[in-house]
Amino acid sequence: MHTPLTADRRTPLTARPRVLIGARVATTCVAMLWVVAMTTRAAMAQCPGDITGNGVVDGADLGALLTTWGVPQGQGDLNGDGTVDGADLGLLLTKWGPCTTVPSWATLIEAQPDPAVVWDEGLRAAITATGLAWRVKDTATQMEMLLIPPGSFQMGCSASNSYACNSAESPVHTVTLTNAFYLGRCEVTQAQWQARMGSNPSFFQSPSSDVPADQVPNRPVERVSWNMIAGAFGFMAQTGMRLPTEAEWEYAYRAGSTTAFHGFTGYLDGTNDDALVGNIAWYTSNSNNQTRPVGGKAGNGFGLHDMSGNVYEWVNDWYLSSYYASSPAQNPPGPSSGFYRVLRGGAFFYNTSYLRASYRTYSPTFSEITMGCRAARNP
Repeated sequence: MHTPLTADRRTPLTARPRVLIGARVATTCVAMLWVVAMTTRAAMAQCPGDITGNGVVDGADLGALLTTWGVPQGQGDLNGDGTVDGADLGLLLTKWGPCTTVPSWATLIEAQPDPAVVWDEGLRAAITATGLAWRVKDTATQMEMLLIPPGSFQMGCSASNSYACNSAESPVHTVTLTNAFYLGRCEVTQAQWQARMGSNPSFFQSPSSDVPADQVPNRPVERVSWNMIAGAFGFMAQTGMRLPTEAEWEYAYRAGSTTAFHGFTGYLDGTNDDALVGNIAWYTSNSNNQTRPVGGKAGNGFGLHDMSGNVYEWVNDWYLSSYYASSPAQNPPGPSSGFYRVLRGGAFFYNTSYLRASYRTYSPTFSEITMGCRAARNP
């Protein structure tokens, strides 16, 4: 029998106050506020042709170019040859459309967000406005990553129909993330870990009646401690990646939702209904007490899979139960020190209370069979 996390042992669920609130019903590894700024100079540097600096090469840029036609060193001199002429017009036309920058470490999969995956128009606009490619692969690891844009959200308590929040999830507070970042579409797999680290610490390395042999490498890596992941010689250091902060993780989980569980097909605004969690998560009711290959459940509004269930995900932050009362409003980094690190998302062994968007738990740097990770990377 698996031993629960330290936090769960010390604060059993049955001992927590239960305050039930009604359901508020709101896809394929408080409202959001989008904060994106781009100067004309920065836009031109990353996207030749975007003269007006609005993140897209369009008729406004064509008009700006034509008004300076023939002018020495006019603003339409895109190729820098000293005059605005047909060569600049040709360059502008080849750049027509949204501007996209692919990070140097990445290989492009899709430049713009797919409406079937990122169904919210505001989220798609925020992603496009960054000027960064939406869907890429980390070239070295072949890990698929999705762009999470800057924005603001309400962080903290989201109770479900069956489970109340605990005190560490309060107060609910506004958090603004000012920088875009990339996040793994799925949890780090056993194959990805072994390819970089040369060994596989996972308990679930054998096939089962639920997971055939050819899919075992696609199970999430587990039995990994925080130090094994984020330490000086850990997986993140070896790959140039990092763990997300706790605020980044919750923001990415919610993808615009304010409910206990993120949105999915049929419930795009999310849900508080615990009976629907099987659509998005492997957990105690459907996992048969084992991890499953990543990406098997519906993704959220950013296209991220397994944010609930499968394995707990370590984040970068130290744990402090009262941190929300004093955390910075912008880019909260977590406490400066502590004894425990934060884990998010629940796991195959746990019920729906632990799978909620706001649920927080913590542990020393243990490496239990419920503990895994998801990689983040700066553009």
